[in-house]
Amino acid sequence: MKTANPLKTPFGKARHCPIRHVHFKQWEDAFEVEFEDGLSFLEPHETIRVANRISSEALPVRVVLDEELKSGFFVHYDNQQVAEVSWSFIKEHPPEKP
Repeated sequence: MKTANPLKTPFGKARHCPIRHVHFKQWEDAFEVEFEDGLSFLEPHETIRVANRISSEALPVRVVLDEELKSGFFVHYDNQQVAEVSWSFIKEHPPEKP
């Protein structure tokens, strides 16, 4: 299987690593996610919207890291919708359809 980003691992193969920081880069319309092991990924906002069924008109208001487990983060939008993003969504690719 060829991956677009060789640092990401196939679905189900990544090892848990706590998230250190999450920042929304407005000029790139993407989230920068930094892990404790030093890896950093730029995840497009569109993929998070589609995965959480967030309206395309919604604007992010704040990003909240899960401080207890550091296993994901929440994106709160101006229309009261909330997107939940886990560490595995960032580090792995979704399974391919046969």
